Amino acid sequence: MSPAGGALLSLAYIFGLLLTAILGSPTRPVPWTDYGLLCLGVVVLSIVAAIAIPRFWRTGPKPKLWLAAGIIAALALVYFQARVPKPVANDVSQFVRSRHGIVQEQVVTVQGRVKSTPHLTRSSKAQFWLEATQLTEVESRDKVGATSKGVTGKLYVTVPMLQATGLYPGQTISVTGVLYKPKPVSNPGAFDFETYLAKEGSFAGFSGRQVSFFDEGQGQPWGWWKLRQRIIRAQVRQLISPAGQLVSSMVLGNQVVDIPYDIRDQFIKAGLAHALAASGTQTSLILGLVLVLTKRLSVKAQLGFGTGALLIFVGLTGLQPSVLRAAIMGFGALIALVTQRKVKPLGSLLVAATILLLFNPLWIWDLGFQLSFLATLGLLITAPPLTKTLDWLPLAIASLIAITIAASLWTLPLQLYVFNMFAPYSITANILCAPFIAVISIGSIVSALAALIAPIAGSALAGLLYYPTQLLIMLVHFFNELPGSIVAVGKISLIQLLLLYSLIGISSINKKWQKRWWLVGLVAVSLIALPVWQTKISQFQATVFATEQEQVLVIQDQGKVALVNSGEVDTVSFTVLPFLQKQGVNHIDWAIALDSEPRLRSGWLQILTSLPVRSFYDIAAAQSAPAETKTIASAIQAQKGNYQRVSTGQRMFVGSTPIELINVDPPVLQFQLRYQSWLLLGEMKSEAQQQLIKSRNIPPVQVLWWSGESLAPDLLKALQPKVAIASSKTVDLDTAKLLQRAKIPLYWTGRDGAIEWTPQQGFETTIEATNKDAPLL
Repeated sequence: MSPAGGALLSLAYIFGLLLTAILGSPTRPVPWTDYGLLCLGVVVLSIVAAIAIPRFWRTGPKPKLWLAAGIIAALALVYFQARVPKPVANDVSQFVRSRHGIVQEQVVTVQGRVKSTPHLTRSSKAQFWLEATQLTEVESRDKVGATSKGVTGKLYVTVPMLQATGLYPGQTISVTGVLYKPKPVSNPGAFDFETYLAKEGSFAGFSGRQVSFFDEGQGQPWGWWKLRQRIIRAQVRQLISPAGQLVSSMVLGNQVVDIPYDIRDQFIKAGLAHALAASGTQTSLILGLVLVLTKRLSVKAQLGFGTGALLIFVGLTGLQPSVLRAAIMGFGALIALVTQRKVKPLGSLLVAATILLLFNPLWIWDLGFQLSFLATLGLLITAPPLTKTLDWLPLAIASLIAITIAASLWTLPLQLYVFNMFAPYSITANILCAPFIAVISIGSIVSALAALIAPIAGSALAGLLYYPTQLLIMLVHFFNELPGSIVAVGKISLIQLLLLYSLIGISSINKKWQKRWWLVGLVAVSLIALPVWQTKISQFQATVFATEQEQVLVIQDQGKVALVNSGEVDTVSFTVLPFLQKQGVNHIDWAIALDSEPRLRSGWLQILTSLPVRSFYDIAAAQSAPAETKTIASAIQAQKGNYQRVSTGQRMFVGSTPIELINVDPPVLQFQLRYQSWLLLGEMKSEAQQQLIKSRNIPPVQVLWWSGESLAPDLLKALQPKVAIASSKTVDLDTAKLLQRAKIPLYWTGRDGAIEWTPQQGFETTIEATNKDAPLL
């Protein structure tokens, strides 16, 4: 078979894997009938291609090859479906108790084998994977006849840091705690924990409280984790945190090194996340170092040492897709060196992709895998013409700039599609930081090799990297402090993504388009900006978030944004900010603070460090701590925003939405969203409700939004709401029955997730409940 034929079959296999996105979430099982219909469509399409394409492309592949490509694409669909993880009958996730769809907390003990080295989470807990083998209910241990159950499956386990001390892969342990299933995404733009677990082949989590060891006193078995720890400890001993972890990540990757989250976030924000990941850069440096050290040896010896170095590197980094891709391409270059043949980089990249996806087809949807291949593709087809364009510069500088721009261009559309934001200074930051990254990467590799032989020597060599590492961290902080260092563009569609990559690809291979690069850039920016602008100027939407206790609302009115309440810091970090980023929000026009409790006001400072606020209405200022109020006011004024305290009876205008403060403590707010009158009730005791009724200061409303506690029948009668929304994990049962008897629809964030309202679609819930009354009644 010709190389072109092999390339077509490889592309057909990859195309078949990509088609799995048509059937919904690629990580969840789909009925075989749906896959059968899609396979049939692919085969029919290949028959049409086999008949039609050879008539127009006479020098291209023969009809038989097009038919073979269609069959391979169909087989790729079947292979992918067969490899999607599915829980078996005795999977540990099957033993999570639930009643009417509500998970009941149960304390159990799970025994199993540790699958990974513990890592630190954002909540300062230790996380590791456990291969479960046995489950025992703690409550039934002392009962006569109580037996343990044999189970299988992979568990996502979190335990207090002290409980994870001494854990290592392969160790048999038992963990006592709470078994749970991941919840569906309850807020737009929030992290999908359920999908993350499914990608890892896990269907349940475990919140551990106590860890018990079975093999205490026994020697630890050999494993790659031991070598990793030896390297990391040697480098951290001399450089201290966070510089030590940063240096270690540049040789081992951030998946096996616990980099402090503030440093990790800073690098991601600056567009330098790749510097913390093990990838092709480290592979090239390692191969270059090996070839230099073995240049006096025979070619076969160089192949042996080079292959050994690649295998060791792959083992140390933990089989990461980006490293495997680089290792396969590096091995291809070594084979070419031995056989004295010229390597075709694009063919080598395609071979690497095919081999890896045959090994694990689910990697087609791994973001690291996608970014790694796109960046490499950019280096192969876009960097060379860019280098020629920059021939007026010294070759080293021209290559550095061309490589940075090429990799950034090919990864930017995917980053926009996934993260909905980009760093405008990322190209400049990458160019200026590249020398430091190169020096630290080389030094970290040399230090790691020395640490494997003698940890003291590794520490001494790592100490030489202190100043370059500190300078790199300072540069990253500098770029992140610049105005507009991060820009949210909002959600882009799959069609926009494909069009952007078409423009980049054509302009990389077509010289006429290369000369009109400014026109290509203008079209690309228009493809993103115009749809976003069109959406914003016509959008009116209110979103009530699903939070633990707080009442948090975002109003979007033709490009203007208002935020009512911020909630806790975690609410801001994991709910509010991801939603605003997904909506393309780069500033808040109006902010209204209702809560006086410090815990519920703490999120405002997190908001103010991430987004500027133009007008801040502080309703709870009088009831809040003076120091906290002063801090918020100072932060607003530093952004040249307007800080204002609001008193009872005062009216505010949020775009076209008038808001009137009826009561301060507890907060009662009335506002008009287009044709609907809303009333916000804070946590209100029965005495306060009676006083509100007697005041006769509350007219009937269309939407009642309250915190889920008991409401007086007289209050409901006075308000006469058409719709009720409860921001709570639970709703008072008597109030729910009153609403049901009055035929008032009840939306409940604890069950329905976030609730969105638009004039066109009305109310929509994030989570579709099949039986809305069962969990409540």
